Amino acid sequence: MTLPRPPFVADERTQLLGWLDLQRSIVRWKCEGLSEEDAHRSVLPDSPLMTPAGLISHLRWTEHTWFEVLFLGGDSAVNPAFDESVEDADMRVAGVPLARLLDEYERQCRTSNEIVAAHSFDDVGKHPDFRSAQATLRWMLIHMVEETARHAGHLDTIRELLDGAKGYY
Repeated sequence: MTLPRPPFVADERTQLLGWLDLQRSIVRWKCEGLSEEDAHRSVLPDSPLMTPAGLISHLRWTEHTWFEVLFLGGDSAVNPAFDESVEDADMRVAGVPLARLLDEYERQCRTSNEIVAAHSFDDVGKHPDFRSAQATLRWMLIHMVEETARHAGHLDTIRELLDGAKGYY
């Protein structure tokens, strides 16, 4: 599979969104062809929630955290990542089909892209209760490239341990 990189010469918005969209595509690609059992199977003994399904859910809610809650000032109560009573609540997906998680992730990414398209990179977050909301949209977008790429790497390793599937992109 070949996934396109952003152009070598382009404006900042095209490049940043291009790199983020590439990482999102790699994340989805790493889940292609997985059985439900493997999508929810833990292969890392000390990280039982770090499954393909758990990572997709985490990435979905991380997009929501940064763009809808911290940047736009939205309600954090609807996001399990803010539930301090349950550790890693955003990764707890027992019984949730991978296809549903991927659909929710895809919708969240579209929403994030719409938010980014409607604002300047120099705009800062609006949520009054979180220090991270003081960051610019540019900072948040760069962070999401880093966060998504980090977990794409996790998925690469997990997929190889699950069924031997390998590949960069």
